[in-house]
Amino acid sequence: MTTHTSPHLQHYFVPQPSPYPFILSGGMFTLALGFILSMNAFPAGRWIMLAGAAVIAYVVYNWFGKVIGENQSGSYSEWEDKSFRYGMIWFIASEVAFFAAFFGALFYVRNISVPALAGMDPAFTLWKDFTAAWPSAGPKGPAFTPMGAWGIPALNTAILLTSGATLTWAHWGLLKNNRSQLNLGLLLTIVLGVVFLGFQAYEYYHAYTELGLTLGAGVYGATFFMLTGFHGFHVTLGAIMLMVVYGRCLRGHFTVERHFAFEGVAWYWHFVDVVWLGLFILVYWL
Repeated sequence: MTTHTSPHLQHYFVPQPSPYPFILSGGMFTLALGFILSMNAFPAGRWIMLAGAAVIAYVVYNWFGKVIGENQSGSYSEWEDKSFRYGMIWFIASEVAFFAAFFGALFYVRNISVPALAGMDPAFTLWKDFTAAWPSAGPKGPAFTPMGAWGIPALNTAILLTSGATLTWAHWGLLKNNRSQLNLGLLLTIVLGVVFLGFQAYEYYHAYTELGLTLGAGVYGATFFMLTGFHGFHVTLGAIMLMVVYGRCLRGHFTVERHFAFEGVAWYWHFVDVVWLGLFILVYWL
């Protein structure tokens, strides 16, 4: 029996087997293990975490370089381009589900759990004299001051929204084949992203040292650091990807017709912007 293959699929590029996924998995496990040990005051935790981060950096550098080399050598066609687009769409969809779960946890605690506890008979409640109030530190949580919306959070909101505008401006430059506009827009976006992370770090320092807002500050502290911390992690990933794209732009990569790596990173960055707007409204403001 003869097997007929579409002439288009005959040109689909299939890379050689790679060890990078397995090495990356090991690095991520090591990083997570080190973080857990550090959170539990194990002295070696910090070094294990740094070792995991080093492995991840090694894999990302080499894997990105390999994929970029394949692209520049002409190995990819419209079929690979479609695969990358579908892959990025599904990746962002999974990120939507990821953050939706955490926003759902915040909604449940704030709008369902706290009022339900307040309506229970005190004889059956573990927390005597409980009153429905948000933010809540729990029955034995430390006193703290909630993070306000109109200081650093509002400034960071303006910074991220501006970064989305500069990235769009850079994209327009690419579509017009204006390399100067492209490079400047990307550089401004990266700088704004790094500034955002710097303010986020200062906000955490301020929360711990002056507001008494820590991971141990009850359910409010847990949800606050869970949501803002994961978002900050995603901003860090986005900034790294923007740096890679910026380096490629300086080398003359991308054309008006073929530049999905730029588009994919732009999609991700705009997604991070939207998540921050949700955080600002639901965590800081309301």
